Amino acid sequence: MSDPIEALILDLLEWVGPGPRPYPDVIEAWRTSCPRLPVWEEANSRGYLAHSHQPGGIAQVAVTDAGFAHLRATRNIRMSRHRAGA
Repeated sequence: MSDPIEALILDLLEWVGPGPRPYPDVIEAWRTSCPRLPVWEEANSRGYLAHSHQPGGIAQVAVTDAGFAHLRATRNIRMSRHRAGA
């Protein structure tokens, strides 16, 4: 995996993790104005993140089923390569 955006998207999905995180925390940690590293924007456009906001509550960000599937698939590829000595 030589694409730095792909690696950072996986980092973002792992960082958000299995439970939702407050939107302000995610944006503070992951938004960038660098057009070469559109991690937040790309993860959203791929449908890997979901946003929710309950009335009176804090906006939340969570990994979608598609995001978890992408993580699982990528981890399996990494583990297979590691075991094979690649």
